[in-house]
Amino acid sequence: MTKKLSEAQVSQYREEGFVAPVDAFTGAQAAGYRARLEALEAKLGGRITGNLMFKPHLYQTWIDEIVHSSEVLDPVEDVIGPDILLVQLTIWIKEANTDAFISWHQDATYFGLDPLEHVTAWVALSEASEESGCVEVLPGSHKRGQARHKVEFQPGNMLKTGQTIDISDYEGTPTLMPLRPGQLSLHHTQLLHNSRPNRSTDRRIGLGISYIPAHVRSTSGVPLSATLVRGEDRYGYFQHDARPQVDCGELEMRRHAEAMARWNEGRKVITERLSKSATG
Repeated sequence: MTKKLSEAQVSQYREEGFVAPVDAFTGAQAAGYRARLEALEAKLGGRITGNLMFKPHLYQTWIDEIVHSSEVLDPVEDVIGPDILLVQLTIWIKEANTDAFISWHQDATYFGLDPLEHVTAWVALSEASEESGCVEVLPGSHKRGQARHKVEFQPGNMLKTGQTIDISDYEGTPTLMPLRPGQLSLHHTQLLHNSRPNRSTDRRIGLGISYIPAHVRSTSGVPLSATLVRGEDRYGYFQHDARPQVDCGELEMRRHAEAMARWNEGRKVITERLSKSATG
């Protein structure tokens, strides 16, 4: 028995590598979360940048609320099982009428996880439409395994490492995953995906939440941390992150900085590995 997804949706995830849209929060709830995010931006004096873009659930209670919610975890459990760790979270914002984009890539390239059972839950806090640059996927591409990425540093690419894939060698038709505020999508870590520039008059705001089953480990050799959000961790591959009690508290910010220091150290290992295997 599934908790949220239908059997057909679970089958689609297995066969095509994604499911969208999935109803999670109401439009009013999404608007409330967006207001909290924009209040954080106002407090910081501008856009959220640098390390603060990552693992914000460690210093913002409302994001911690989202990542622990049954609205998100029930569909995630339907595809990866009941023992769930949150290993990373990224705030993705494309400003209105800008050239920011994300090149074709696989999430697995950057995470260094084994086995490759990582799922990304992409939660929309604003309209994610074709016009605003919603996520676009290549159905079934996850079945071909890890692809070799080349490096092309292009202005506007939100993937700062410049990794990209030429999809001309792949069969299938790219499929857009538009979401209304409060909806989410799920995609497999090896699914090829990208997103185009935001040509709308509103910001495109989303949370990319990276969940893994507890039996997945990091191959970087660095002792990374993760948040146990559901079930049990009988493996101990990751140090467990503590949940925030207040927004931007001194303790919360210190814990976040420590977790990000470990993450960046592990990411450096993975990036160096990529640089040796990349072509172009």
